[in-house]
Amino acid sequence: MHVGIVTQTYQAKIYVTLRPSVLDPAGTAVQTGFKQLGYENVGPTRIGKYVELTVTADDEAAASQQIDRMCDQLLANPVIENYRFDLQVVPTAGAAK
Repeated sequence: MHVGIVTQTYQAKIYVTLRPSVLDPAGTAVQTGFKQLGYENVGPTRIGKYVELTVTADDEAAASQQIDRMCDQLLANPVIENYRFDLQVVPTAGAAK
């Protein structure tokens, strides 16, 4: 029998947005499009990215640290973008009902 570290799978929902001080030409274009379609009640519009992924880690803190590094290194440009993420445990196939 192999005794190993029990790990957990987590789903991360990551939201990347431009910093408020950064101009958002895509958001401006969408807002203009809304107005041209008659949606005059739409205010400033910002465009961002949404990413879902799963990671396996020893615990939630380790998963959170890994996701934070991934965002800093690849998913977001920390100079012009902010990010936040939510972690949720993914139930295992053999979990009790």
